[in-house]
Amino acid sequence: MEMIKKGAEAEIYITEWKGRKIVIKRRIKKGYRIKELDEKIREQRTKKEALLMMSARKAGMSVPIIYDLHINNKEIFMQYIDGERIKDVIDGMEEEMQRKICEEIGKSIASLHKNGIIHGDITTSNMIWMNDRLYFIDFGLGMKSRENEDRGVDLHLLMEAFKAAHKNKNLFKWVFEAYKKNFEESKEVIKKVDEIARRGRYMRGVA
Repeated sequence: MEMIKKGAEAEIYITEWKGRKIVIKRRIKKGYRIKELDEKIREQRTKKEALLMMSARKAGMSVPIIYDLHINNKEIFMQYIDGERIKDVIDGMEEEMQRKICEEIGKSIASLHKNGIIHGDITTSNMIWMNDRLYFIDFGLGMKSRENEDRGVDLHLLMEAFKAAHKNKNLFKWVFEAYKKNFEESKEVIKKVDEIARRGRYMRGVA
């Protein structure tokens, strides 16, 4: 078993399981929490993430297949998506391909929000392109919500990620256009994105 990522909340491993290559996501113990509370929190978050991924799949999203849950170890056994992170490849693509991927991103986020799912960490690091298909990974900060504030935070996070990490200024515009086309409530969400952006500018101004 090989660890490929260690974050604040979880460790990610690649291993073989029942003849297939898989990813195991294991939630890390937190020594500063009371042991019983820590067990409960990690168990709840493991279950919640698995349920969100299954809900996203039911909504037509491409996400890793969940093979098993080991609640005692706070582990999710899931499909290994052997593709390329959007963060690593989109800048080197032709504009036509960039647009195609951004439209897929917008359509996918619309599908999530339509079904009351907030990803919670939408960045191009958590999207993988494999076999001409866009996969979303890492729902660890996600939740169920139909609040436009939560939807707006999702989109605002992606907007900031595009600004910080990618060259083509049209990328997020194409995401937005596809989102609007595929989600009837998008007008109110976009108002929220503008509000959140203004709040951020105000806070930076105060600081």
